Parts: sequence; C-alpha cells; structure tokens
Amino acid sequence: MYDNSCKFLIETYPADFAAWLIGEPIPLTELKPTELASEPIRADSLLLQGDDVVLHIEFQTQPDPTMPRRMADYFLRIQKKFPQKRVKQVVLYLRTSQSPLVYETQFQCQGMTHRFEVVRLWEQPQSLFWDVPGLLPLAILSQAAEDNAVGVLQQIKRRIPEIVTDEGMQRNLEATTAVFAGLKLEADVIQQVIRNRAMRESTFYQLMLQEARQEARQEVLQEGRQVGLQEGRQEGRLSLLRTIVPILQGWGMPIEPILKVAGVTLEELKLEGEATSEDGRELPENMAE
Repeated sequence: MYDNSCKFLIETYPADFAAWLIGEPIPLTELKPTELASEPIRADSLLLQGDDVVLHIEFQTQPDPTMPRRMADYFLRIQKKFPQKRVKQVVLYLRTSQSPLVYETQFQCQGMTHRFEVVRLWEQPQSLFWDVPGLLPLAILSQAAEDNAVGVLQQIKRRIPEIVTDEGMQRNLEATTAVFAGLKLEADVIQQVIRNRAMRESTFYQLMLQEARQEARQEVLQEGRQVGLQEGRQEGRLSLLRTIVPILQGWGMPIEPILKVAGVTLEELKLEGEATSEDGRELPENMAE
C-alpha cells in the first residue's frame, strides 16, 4: 500500500520529485520494467526516465540486507539498456529505524564498488515538503512528526487546500497522507483528522484492491518455493492489512473485496490472544470483535 501511494504521488507530480531527488524539475515518464532484461523489477521499485537520465527509486518500510546488491544489479541492467543516460538511484526509507542497514549507501564485492543515495524521511525537515504538492503527504513521516505526529497531520490537512485548488486532488492527497500516517498513528486518531469522504471519493480504495490482487497473483507464482519464504510473505501481507483494515472500517468502507482477493480472512488478521496491532497497540473494537 505504501509503495502504491508513493508511486501515485510520483506519477502525478513527477517534476516535484525530479526537483527534489535530481535537482532539476525535468519531465519524467515511467519506464516499464519489461523494458529491462533479466528478472522483472520488484513491485516496490519505480523507474522514470527523462531525456538524459533514468531515476530509479526504491520504497522501503523495513531495512533490507539485500538492498546494496539489488541496487548494483539494477544499475547494471539500466545502464546496459540506456548506456548514454546517467542513472540516479535513491532508496526512500519511510518508517523510522535504528538499524545500520538504513545507512548503507554502497555495494562492494571484490574489485567492484557501486554507490547509491539513501533518504531517511524521519531525518528530513518538514519545510522540505511544505510548499510542494507532490511531497506534502510525506511530511507526516518527516522529522517534525517524530515528536508530534498528530499536530503535523492536522497541519497537512489545513495546508493541502492552501496549495492545491482542485478538489479531487485535495481528496487524493488527504487519502495518501492518511495511508502514510498509518506508519505513525493509530487508525482512530487518523480518522479524527482525515474524514471518510477523502478516502471514499479518492482513487485509493481501487489502489488497495489492485495491490491485493497483485499480491495474490504473486503468491500463486511463488508456489513451490521455500515454505519459510511463503510464510514471510504471508506475515508481511497480514501486517499491512492490520494497518489498513481498521482505517477502512472506521470510514465505513467495505473490506470484504480486499480480504477476498488477498486470500485472507478477518480471523487471520487477529494476533494470538488479545487482538493487537503489529507494534503492540490494541486494535479498534470493530476489528478485534
């Protein structure tokens, strides 16, 4: 869900992200993973290209020990396809982490060294995102939100109509902000600030369905691989749904289609014993029942 939200922002406001990550507000278009040889690019990656640059962005909520090797692999594949273009690679870490893995910026193997950039959103100032529509929802993950996430969420809610005039896009930005806020706040707190209309009238419910369908298809394709890997993917999906489902329920939105295509029952979302969320907080009653 978080990578879909990031992709929505980047695809809607590519110049905003180009100005931030490349340093120039240049036009960018999405580069389909099928245009690269070898294995397909992962779902939590996005490739964009301009006239003389390819921007490769990785969205991460958790530290990944394979990230340096992956970035080196993607760089070689991109450079082989577009030898005349410079390649800019950035890993965006969304969730606060103290792991040393989120500070790794290079891959070294024998005589090879490959470097890439890393952005830890919780270290970024709120002002970086404040005047840029495409970046504004990310402010809920900024440094200011480490101390006062509720206050930052309320400020974003007020700021959106100040810099975006289109009502449809205002609702989309509110919905995107609500999704990212799930990394910081409990569902009922988010619902008090971002009302149900924003989510119901945005494109994000369809994005949730789309992601669930994609994950279900991926599970089928992965059938036959190691049991431990499958269990890890299942637990990752359950963790995501435990964050999203209470928000949808609070907004009065149907959750059955998402659970159906994800192949998950409401019972499976409950942890053993007392129903709690992934970080130990009690789940809303409508989910724990």
